[in-house]
Amino acid sequence: MNALAKKIIDAHGGLETWKTFSTLRAHLSQGGALWGLKGHGGKLDETNVTVGLGEEWASHAPFGPEGKSSRFEPGRVTLKDSSGKVLEDLSDPRSSFAGHKLETAWSEPQLAYFAGIAMWTYFNIPFLLAKPGVVSEEAGDWQEKGETWHRLKVTFPHAVATHSAVQTLYVDEAGLLKRHDYDVEIAGNTPGAHYIGGYVEVQGIRFPTERRIYPRQPDGSSLAEPLVVSIDISDIELR
Repeated sequence: MNALAKKIIDAHGGLETWKTFSTLRAHLSQGGALWGLKGHGGKLDETNVTVGLGEEWASHAPFGPEGKSSRFEPGRVTLKDSSGKVLEDLSDPRSSFAGHKLETAWSEPQLAYFAGIAMWTYFNIPFLLAKPGVVSEEAGDWQEKGETWHRLKVTFPHAVATHSAVQTLYVDEAGLLKRHDYDVEIAGNTPGAHYIGGYVEVQGIRFPTERRIYPRQPDGSSLAEPLVVSIDISDIELR
């Protein structure tokens, strides 16, 4: 692990503290254009998410107004009703997105897969930088909003289900995340610029509570609109 990756991990609470926890639960208030574009406007506006820390899985509940719940793992997505009965079960979910473009509608299991990889990635970064097989390298400085941010290029192994194999983190002088770039492979490789802020400290770990995602241009700049996804996070609890 390089020096910048270590600085980022330390700024967010340190690896040793992180390793004392195995799950995270939080409330999400979400918006943006993506949900309606994919045919699921309003379904996950207010929900709770639980994610594994290290082990890759995530669950959203409620998953829609009927009180369903979802369970995402890289190789399977399951939807259950409020009594726990399995309603849908999708194996090898990543392959179901073959040929998709940004405007291609998603099934509910596909929505659960996207929401699962997203929230698992967001909550586990930056500690994923220490995961075996994850490679990071410094990628130079970036000027934005009158600040200088340091960039870290991150390459994930195939076994990690996330937006794209290569992603870029931007951090300030203190090592806190300011921006996170990736291409959403399951939505036609759509490029996103994900802005991060509103830090709070929970049980010794620092978490951002405000996330805003906008389209990213080929030169690395972002567009001011449309707002693709907004996520406001509250009631974070580590176990």
